[in-house]
Amino acid sequence: MFALRWGVFPLLAIAFLLESCAPITRRKPINQATKVNRVSEFSPIKKKIALLTFYNESPMGGEDLAITATEEFRREMIKSRDFLIDPEGETIFGNSKEIYAGGGIKLAQLARKAKMSGVNIVVFGRVKEARIRQKSDEIGFVRKLKSMAETYVEIKVYDVLTNKELFSETVDGNISDDNLRFYQEESEENLAYRQDLLRYSVKVAVRKFVPRVTKIASRLDWMGRVAKIIGTRIYINAGRTSGINLGDILKVITEGQEIYDPESGAMIGMSQGEVKGTLEVVDFFGQDGAICNLHSGGSVTEGDFVQLY
Repeated sequence: MFALRWGVFPLLAIAFLLESCAPITRRKPINQATKVNRVSEFSPIKKKIALLTFYNESPMGGEDLAITATEEFRREMIKSRDFLIDPEGETIFGNSKEIYAGGGIKLAQLARKAKMSGVNIVVFGRVKEARIRQKSDEIGFVRKLKSMAETYVEIKVYDVLTNKELFSETVDGNISDDNLRFYQEESEENLAYRQDLLRYSVKVAVRKFVPRVTKIASRLDWMGRVAKIIGTRIYINAGRTSGINLGDILKVITEGQEIYDPESGAMIGMSQGEVKGTLEVVDFFGQDGAICNLHSGGSVTEGDFVQLY
């Protein structure tokens, strides 16, 4: 019996030694795990864009070309995590053709209404030129057909906060295509092929704008609005979808004033509003709204504007 006990001790010692050499797995404290989850859920604040349907002022391509340009810009901007396309934007400003017809005056007139709805920038534009050139071999039933599509698209960006145009540029989407085709002069198939080339050419042009517009828009300040106050709860018109996070601190500011040149009477820009206090985001509501508590200051009223602190 005594010998058996002495035989067990070496085995126990070896087991203890192996266990002490094994990697130690510790449970993370609850607060540490929570912190990691908060970081992974963090998302950047998204600026809201009012995208106005482009129009086609060239004699080729028709309205289809304008819609193609608009939707291509929409798709490319949605890929970015920094922007939201406001579905109600066009109900405020109308379409691009209306803006061009008014010389942009309508934008200045409706800037405050846009700010109240949470729009940060307005994008509008037009297809200025669109044409197709085709050249084929002179002999043969199956001919080599070379086609060139030339389009020129103009896009403008208007900053609602400063009430001025930030960007205006025209780019081309010129492309060429070589095909072996059965010769059929002005057939329906050829007409459809020409329209497809114009669509693709417009898409090429629009894609050139996206990095430039993104770069300019990323420098602008985001702004939201106090939509409602119920008791001690302050409701703002931006939430989780816009990239607002729980615990964010927002500063409440009054609306700036328009500054005009005393000589020419032209508007120079907007002054900065006064800071009234700060809010802390404590919850979300609706499709894209946040609930805040007063963090500092006071006299917050409905219609005040908010920015990230």
